Amino acid sequence: MLYHVRMDVRLPPDLDPAVRDALIAREKEYSQQLQRSGKWPHIWRIAGEYANYSVLDVADHDELHQILSKLPLFPYLDLQVTPLARHPSKVD
Repeated sequence: MLYHVRMDVRLPPDLDPAVRDALIAREKEYSQQLQRSGKWPHIWRIAGEYANYSVLDVADHDELHQILSKLPLFPYLDLQVTPLARHPSKVD
């Protein structure tokens, strides 16, 4: 199943810089692992915002939740999830 996910990062302004850097490094490592596995085939930065649009390709809602909730930045994310369905006009 494909999901379009908007992720807005809301880190506390008073977060210790060392903690912030470590958190972001873990996030990058985890997300790149998912990209390499094919679970996270698309990610785009939203220009001018600390946010991204992503497409995740997972088995079901439960797997999506498991993946998203394991993101190191999860406690600081505002997420908007949209399930995607095949469009009848798509050319194969």
